Amino acid sequence: MSFFIEDALAQSAPAAGPGSGLMSFLPLFFIFLVFYFLLIRPQMKRAKDHKALVSALANDDEVITSGGLLGRITELSDDFVSVEISPGVNVKLQRQAVATVLPKGTIKGL
Repeated sequence: MSFFIEDALAQSAPAAGPGSGLMSFLPLFFIFLVFYFLLIRPQMKRAKDHKALVSALANDDEVITSGGLLGRITELSDDFVSVEISPGVNVKLQRQAVATVLPKGTIKGL
């Protein structure tokens, strides 16, 4: 069996230098830095923008929900909004479900 596998021989490890402990954490630090600027920071900005959008909702705003419903806000409360998706059809949704506020006059049939 030793034909396929080399024998493992113990080798003496070189002595660690004084700065090698810090240098071993340097790649980990750079990876965290890249993740912060490419993933964490943009996600925090997106969440902040969505929170501002949800807090600025008003009656008669035309919105698109995260589920894809298109309608006009008819009633607001602290946690819920009532959205008219068709004449006489109101749906009650959580405020956080509003994804986008459309410009006035976008919806023609309501």
